[in-house]
Amino acid sequence: VQLQASGGGLVQAGGSLTLSCAASGSTSRITAIGWYRQAPGKRRELVAVISSSNRTNYLDSVKGRFTISRDNAKNTVYLQMNSLKPEDTATYYCNAESRSNSRLAYNWGQGTLVTVSS
Repeated sequence: VQLQASGGGLVQAGGSLTLSCAASGSTSRITAIGWYRQAPGKRRELVAVISSSNRTNYLDSVKGRFTISRDNAKNTVYLQMNSLKPEDTATYYCNAESRSNSRLAYNWGQGTLVTVSS
């Protein structure tokens, strides 16, 4: 599975951005796709995840502001980010969990930088 992340940029506090994660390759094996972020000097953290059955889960600090969704026809997962705060500034990465022969594999896309100015 290969992932291509896009959509980052510079936005003012209170603004919105939508990130996209396009999957290719063995996409039928994907069981979940998550968005992670890593700010300078901090650990990478899971922001939101969506399963193949459309179950979602969010980091507490983004609940009510971020929405993860998927377009199966396009093999793409989106992260709609509203009411952005300076503390949301980070490089965002998407990650796919896939299953093959009862084994799980994890693949990362390249990061996309989100900068929220105050």
